[in-house]
Amino acid sequence: MLRLKRTYAITRGKVIFDYTSLYCETPEALLRSPLFEEVIRRFIRRHASKGSSIFAFLSYNLPWTSRDELPFEVVKLFRLLFSYTADEVASMHEQYRPILSDRENLYEFVEELYNYWRRFERFFYIEAPERSNLPRSTIHHAQFIKANEELKNLVLYVYRKISEHITGKNPRVYRQLPAGANMGMLLERIPWRCPDRYRRLLEVPFIRLTLMEPPLILYPEMNRRKGRFEEVHDIPDGVLDIDPSEWYCFPAKVGELNGFIYFHQDFISLGLSLSNLFEIADYEDIHNQRPDLILVFGIRGLSSAEEGVKTVFFDDRENDLMVGLIEHSPEVDYFGYFKKMTLTLHNIVMIKRGRLPLHGAMVCLKLKGGESANVILVGDSGAGKSETLEALRVLADEYICEMRVIFDDMGSLGLDATGRVVGYGTEIGAFVRLDDLQPGYAYEEIDRSIFMNPDKTNARLIIPVTRYHHVVKGYPVDFFLYANNYEQVDSEHPVIEFFHTPEEALEVFRHGARLAKGTTDEVGLVHTYFANPFGAPQRRDDHEVLASRYFELMFHQAVAVGQIRTRLGIEGYEQEGPKEAAKGLFEVMRRRTGF
Repeated sequence: MLRLKRTYAITRGKVIFDYTSLYCETPEALLRSPLFEEVIRRFIRRHASKGSSIFAFLSYNLPWTSRDELPFEVVKLFRLLFSYTADEVASMHEQYRPILSDRENLYEFVEELYNYWRRFERFFYIEAPERSNLPRSTIHHAQFIKANEELKNLVLYVYRKISEHITGKNPRVYRQLPAGANMGMLLERIPWRCPDRYRRLLEVPFIRLTLMEPPLILYPEMNRRKGRFEEVHDIPDGVLDIDPSEWYCFPAKVGELNGFIYFHQDFISLGLSLSNLFEIADYEDIHNQRPDLILVFGIRGLSSAEEGVKTVFFDDRENDLMVGLIEHSPEVDYFGYFKKMTLTLHNIVMIKRGRLPLHGAMVCLKLKGGESANVILVGDSGAGKSETLEALRVLADEYICEMRVIFDDMGSLGLDATGRVVGYGTEIGAFVRLDDLQPGYAYEEIDRSIFMNPDKTNARLIIPVTRYHHVVKGYPVDFFLYANNYEQVDSEHPVIEFFHTPEEALEVFRHGARLAKGTTDEVGLVHTYFANPFGAPQRRDDHEVLASRYFELMFHQAVAVGQIRTRLGIEGYEQEGPKEAAKGLFEVMRRRTGF
């Protein structure tokens, strides 16, 4: 079954369009495009439903006999106003004299329509032709990159030309606002070794290249994650009978694993934001290959009204595949569901392969004298991992010549060829709270950032922080610390405290205590097994065996295992706590490594 061809879709404040089908080389083509007419139709319908003065102005001054005709009259007027001044149009077309006599209101209508278009989250795609046996040309990449720039310039040109012909004068200030698409994707159909029960997914194209116009500000309906991911023992019949024309697949490199992340078009802004978090898989990782994990985000029929929204995963042992399923609902319109379900699947695969998954952050620090240390901070959401690393970054100018992030949220412990404990990452980016960053940092990195709900509690930023090469390399561990965000620092509770035995350390890590920071629906002092609700509790018996093994190895190899008191959960210490923790960590590293 072929993917149904459609030129555009408008859904939940998003416009998604096929640039090849809607390609507009000239202003005339733009003004005659079906998408332009549809945007005007929706704009008029919106103002009609509110009974606004804009609708009254249009309906009173334009010739029309039914509401359906009104958008076409507006389109015809715009086509004329692009080519001629308002005076020239009025002299040639008597029926438009009433509306052209009120230039001020007409100009305000144009401004409101332009702003209405820009308030949409706008996405375009181009489908690449099938590959031949010849080496792949990069011409499609060049065309793809050029497409949005041309569209942006065309929309701006048409808007300005019509405005000038209405007002009779040129603007004094030209603002080069992003008026084309916010994000774009180059799609390609690639065959992969798909088990029969997932055959409908074969018809969904893969995202091979993305484009964005940062800074990108998105407003998903939710700003926190609720509940837990539950394991099911089978996939309900029929839930994977999707309409492929409404779906896309982001092929992600999740650490060393290949993950196919399928998402419904209603969640396209979140799905494409994965570009700032995961490396896009190569063609060779997809073609005739079977992924390690699959996430299907936005399916219907997974749960009933009584059960609530389901976020579940399935261990398909028959096909050696981890599968995540997330219900289509406004309640999951939050990037954390994409990220955390993908990492839950990753963690269970890691446990199967003998690695210990970690909910934490790892950084490699090198001083100006050449000494270095690799640090892992373990903690659940809001424990202060990223914030402490950010505080270390601030110290870098004075003490540190290089600071390399290996992972910012999820990684794993493994062994290198010599048997030494090493850390591996999963993501090339970070999904961090704006409130907990050092003031000004988000604005320093604004040209690469995706902001989500910046006006709300738990506002977030998605930003690249490292390269894939470092994620999968495997770095020896020198310091392994639990991020304690709930205890004050005093004479009995220093900023950095080291454990003396594996059993003592395991007790603290296993307990997983933290003060909830509002990043989920939890409140107060809570406990999560190993500070990692993403796979560890679901495979607790296997995880216990691995944890004991790796902690014994770390103590045997003289890794410094302890806890760091970030105080991030204590009111008034949101900034100072991580800053003091970073200073304490630096002092301990200097003493232990001879910095």
